[in-house]
Amino acid sequence: MAKKKQNAKNANLMAQNRKARHDYRVLQTYEAGIALTGTEIKSVRAHRVNLKDGFAQIRNGQATLMNVHISEYTQGNQFNHDPLRNRKLLLHKQEIKRLARETDKKGITLIPLKMYIKRGFAKVLIGIAEGKHEYDKRNTIKKRDQQREISRVMKHY
Repeated sequence: MAKKKQNAKNANLMAQNRKARHDYRVLQTYEAGIALTGTEIKSVRAHRVNLKDGFAQIRNGQATLMNVHISEYTQGNQFNHDPLRNRKLLLHKQEIKRLARETDKKGITLIPLKMYIKRGFAKVLIGIAEGKHEYDKRNTIKKRDQQREISRVMKHY
């Protein structure tokens, strides 16, 4: 049963920023809708999204997703979109104010972690994140390897 739920969850996952949790310490996450055009949503449904270098900013009371690459739709002809255009994030006013307060702190940024389809709408999971130093990254890798070794040894007993 757990496998079925996992497969259903992964079926809706369009893109994931795997490097985000390596490069940043995620403090809190928010789910936001995205304002997309017709050809953009078709490209998202075709899994043609790259969140790697993306980030979000709060300006003039609006949240904007920047530097996220959504490839052009192959059958889009002249109605196609710009792959790197800024996209508006759909959040409640209170959430936007809270995010603005958080990002005013030094070293805090908003990064997209996942993009998925929920009830027919494209959603993005954005995280309030703090950048890791190089030694923090090494410690994370070291702990992960130790956990993997422990689970390997415990498996044989």
